[in-house]
Amino acid sequence: MGIRIEEMLAYNKKFVENKEYIPYATDSIPNKKMVVFTCMESRLVELLPKALNIQNGDVKMIKNAGAIIRKSFDSVIKSILVAVYKLEAEEVVVIGHHDCGMSCVNTDELQERMIEEGISEETFKALEYSGIDFHQEFHGFETVEQSIAQSVEIIREHPLLPSYVRVHGLVIDPHTGKVDVVHIDQ
Repeated sequence: MGIRIEEMLAYNKKFVENKEYIPYATDSIPNKKMVVFTCMESRLVELLPKALNIQNGDVKMIKNAGAIIRKSFDSVIKSILVAVYKLEAEEVVVIGHHDCGMSCVNTDELQERMIEEGISEETFKALEYSGIDFHQEFHGFETVEQSIAQSVEIIREHPLLPSYVRVHGLVIDPHTGKVDVVHIDQ
């Protein structure tokens, strides 16, 4: 095992032994009846909840690289629909951030790095043969606002989303926590 995971597991053992989990006890229904879909950005782990007054148990949190949705039936959409139908969520908030790494992904460089790390050219050919366009799958976006608007639209127009669910789009500054509105669903 790696040293980082060993440290985490040792910490967890003490956390449980000392019952430090008690202040975080809640049930599975989000208190604010909300799903937050955001970027996996490490600068947002604590900043985003603090900037929006989100406490443990308030929301269902979904993350991926760039808070990007491109397909109507990807895992993010499935998670949102489960949150709506099984966990009483009534609002979805898509939150991107300025200075996002997905805004400057060079798919050629990414593929080259994968090859350097041992992924074979044949693997990329097999993906292409299977109908997967590597560059389409991994490309980022021009502006975070456009990307958030696109994700909001895909969610909002989903045929399985009930009409009462509101879908909003925000952008947060990862340095200050300031949030700007891209779209508020009335």
